[in-house]
Amino acid sequence: MSLAGLISVVEQITATSIGVTLGVTLVLGGGCAWMTGRALALNWRPQWQLLVYAMLLGFADRFLVFALFGGDLVSLSGYVADTALLVLIAFAAFHIARARQMVRQYPWEFRRAWLLFYRSSR
Repeated sequence: MSLAGLISVVEQITATSIGVTLGVTLVLGGGCAWMTGRALALNWRPQWQLLVYAMLLGFADRFLVFALFGGDLVSLSGYVADTALLVLIAFAAFHIARARQMVRQYPWEFRRAWLLFYRSSR
């Protein structure tokens, strides 16, 4: 599949142009999702709350696309695609912050296993 074909598929799924998707969903929504994931990790909140907040961010993202760029407000495929991206970003931020937090707070018990994970030192 060519790049133009891939862009066309993304535009059909999200019901808006690729520039709007990258700008609003990835930059604005992704930044909010990153801060949400990090805040939940640093405040010891359960991971399932990310889904609730990401769904709310998905609604806000769809509204911004509609209000600012004339996108389709009730596009189910657009909402699902945008929200899935926001969930991935929020989960990545949550796990990076939680791994850093656990290693820093309990250095005798845990060590960094990778960017997103930690493991027992024993």
